[in-house]
Amino acid sequence: MPTEPEPLTLSEVVRRAVEAVDPNGGDQRLADLLVRFEDRDEPISAVPDIEEEVAEATRTLDVEGDDPALTVAGAVITYLAFRRGEVDDDPERLIRLATDAEFNGNPPPDVTAWLESAA
Repeated sequence: MPTEPEPLTLSEVVRRAVEAVDPNGGDQRLADLLVRFEDRDEPISAVPDIEEEVAEATRTLDVEGDDPALTVAGAVITYLAFRRGEVDDDPERLIRLATDAEFNGNPPPDVTAWLESAA
């Protein structure tokens, strides 16, 4: 019987981030983000440059960089890469912690507006 929890995979973290940001599953770009990482079953701790990988994925899906939901999902993925123990936190708390960490407490206006509308 294993005594350690299974390592958190990249695909699990992406799924958790998308579920936190889009609980109703209606955002197509977030669905595309899920598809992009759905087969990535390596432990997220083993991904060499998670920040760059997440940034590349979000840039690919949002060339203009103006989709705040995708930006927030990217922040949650990056946050959970370093704070894996918080994967089961309340979605609102998780989003707040991730955006505070990503933007040093000062998110851009479009993200701030999204956060206010999601609250």
